Amino acid sequence: MFQSWLQPIANSPMLAAAKNVEDSLLLRLGVLGMVIVGLVATDVAAETANSFWAVPLSMVGFAWSWWARRQRNVVAKLVIATGMLMALAIFLGRLATLNQDSRILLTELLIQLQVLHSFDLPRRKDLGYSMVIALILISVAATLSQTMTFGLFLLIFLAIALPVLVLDYRSRLGLLSTPLKSLRLPWRQWVGLFALILGLGMLVFLLLPRFPGYQIRTLPVSADIQVEGEFDQARVINPGYVSGRSRGGRGEELANQTFADRGSDRPSETFDSNFYYGFNSEIDQTFGLPMVPRELMRVRSQAPGFWRVLAFDQYTGRGWRISRNDEAEVLRRSPWSFRYLLLQQQLSQLTTREVIQTYTIVSEFSNLIPHLYEPRELYFPTREIARDPDGGLRAPVPLPQGLTYSVISQVPVRDRSLLRKAPKINHSLGYQRYLDVPPDLKPRLQALAQDLLAKADRPIPEPYEQALYLTQALKQSYALKTDIPELGKDQDLVEAFLFEWRGGYPDHFSSALTLLLRSIGIPTRLVTGLGTGEFNPFTGLYVVRNTDAYALAEAYFPNLGWFLFDPIPGHDLYPATLEVDQTFSVLQQFWQWVTAWLPTPVTGFLGTLFATLETALQKFFDLFSQGLGGIVQGILILFGGIIVVWGLWYALHTWQYRQRLQKLPPIARLYVQMLDGLAQQGLPKRSNQTPWEYARSLQTCGRLDAVSQRAMETLTQAYVAWRYGGEQPPLAPLKRALNQLRQQRWRSLQRTIVGFRRR
Repeated sequence: MFQSWLQPIANSPMLAAAKNVEDSLLLRLGVLGMVIVGLVATDVAAETANSFWAVPLSMVGFAWSWWARRQRNVVAKLVIATGMLMALAIFLGRLATLNQDSRILLTELLIQLQVLHSFDLPRRKDLGYSMVIALILISVAATLSQTMTFGLFLLIFLAIALPVLVLDYRSRLGLLSTPLKSLRLPWRQWVGLFALILGLGMLVFLLLPRFPGYQIRTLPVSADIQVEGEFDQARVINPGYVSGRSRGGRGEELANQTFADRGSDRPSETFDSNFYYGFNSEIDQTFGLPMVPRELMRVRSQAPGFWRVLAFDQYTGRGWRISRNDEAEVLRRSPWSFRYLLLQQQLSQLTTREVIQTYTIVSEFSNLIPHLYEPRELYFPTREIARDPDGGLRAPVPLPQGLTYSVISQVPVRDRSLLRKAPKINHSLGYQRYLDVPPDLKPRLQALAQDLLAKADRPIPEPYEQALYLTQALKQSYALKTDIPELGKDQDLVEAFLFEWRGGYPDHFSSALTLLLRSIGIPTRLVTGLGTGEFNPFTGLYVVRNTDAYALAEAYFPNLGWFLFDPIPGHDLYPATLEVDQTFSVLQQFWQWVTAWLPTPVTGFLGTLFATLETALQKFFDLFSQGLGGIVQGILILFGGIIVVWGLWYALHTWQYRQRLQKLPPIARLYVQMLDGLAQQGLPKRSNQTPWEYARSLQTCGRLDAVSQRAMETLTQAYVAWRYGGEQPPLAPLKRALNQLRQQRWRSLQRTIVGFRRR
């Protein structure tokens, strides 16, 4: 009965087609190698362990499919189909829970389907499916990889894929053979082809534009984190303050005390130099311990920036405090989505752009969530987060190693022409805390700020320009120092920095700038965070280390918002912003790396050239935003440019062609011109044809008239006599024959035009 039920299936056309098997063992082994590399690369990138079972089973499946390639395998096909349906059902069930990155779930489903499919590979088409799956796996590994390790797998995959593609093409032609020598391509040509493809791939990667917006909203995020106990939104956990763990875990309690509560305890005695002191609700800036460099996180962002963490509004004389720490708001998300919708705290009249960032924590971090300015959406794996009044984001637990989350920020474009017009704040309502300066220190700070501004070439009444000038003045007038004396009990940190030490630690510059700006009526707060980090043009990630952490001053300008200023010597006046287009940011980063190795005159010339091209392109694209007249002008310029480029290319091609002809003997030159003219008429000469074989093929084609036939025969006979007989026939008759052939083209064109008119 069972056999009778299987008989219709066994006689189906699909199973009958399986008789057309693929007998190239070398092709099968190459496809298996591609699959194995894709599996291992995906595991390494996603930090999973699928290859431990998938690789051996794939090898067994390929061996089985080779051994049973000429059998119908009806039962095996039913088992494979059932297994695929079960894998799909499991995938849909896991997807419904939303407990993992969907890319990982889809990759695992694809791996399961490939393992099952490997047991049924009788035809070349089936091997082609496995090749496509291997390509998908290596592509997924590319999207998940955050280190240069992926480059090694990509090279191995490419080295295997090239001969596999050649074997696949030979199989399509019916040229089946298993020896490696049958490829008939010397190893030097393989290496050259490999280098060419790799170079073209790198060039495409560099030139590929990074547009300012994504079209997807399923952003990378880790699996859901379950938090036990009640969420204390005012709690900030910095592992650096937990060096007291050896004393009974007292460090976490210490991190949430104020300096006054600690009495005579010196914070530096209980702080770990692997961490940055500035990620806490209250900080003491007398810390001078150098940090031990280590990688902290990796960021994939559409634009560079300062990864903001905390903002402080109350100056304590030794450091800073968040005065409204207890007012942090608890935000909850839906259990069906990882997305938090964050309302904007400050509305800006400046143009803003959407910037998407994905963060992966590499080593132990605090419970603070780094982000670019003004986050609008947060994709985070905990059910609750907190947001303080100054925009700092906090998680219920410290961010664990391997955590991934995404942020969508609405970043304002730093337009200096508009910022220069920003007025001074005319009332302190709501901003008084950002204007507070110790009363006994304020007169000295005001006098110093006015003295520094008086040294400018012109009066500077604009608040934004004042902030820029004071930022630059601090860079030039004060020095970075590591040997400053210990701050006395009654001393003020900023006062000592400005008037006694004339320098200090990097964060001292930002504290001094914050109070200087406050003293002249510009609301300012201190912000701690992480610098952009080191950009890796091959992975597209910013590698951020703990040594990239520092503090900046952030000033407020009415109706425009908060903007960062960096007074630290050696840094730019402010962090990287959206002042310039980031579409080709990878190419810009690569160019900066290249220019570091070029001489200054060459760099200057190329910089001027590229700046001119950038200006011209910008003006061209601006035409399309100037109404119908601008669009028409832009189209005319575009077509004119195309015609000019085509004309230049045609002139260059003609010049190269004439140079090539000049190097040939006279008779060979005439014969080559004849061949090129006939090829343009659709009568090319094949490489395996002799001159007389080609001439006879033209006689039978009926495309040439009697005059052209005689001219072609004359040129062919003269060329053969010169080439093989060493004769030197006169050139004048041959030139006349070539001209007669050229006139054949015009006669054919005239006949075509007359034929169209008669119709």
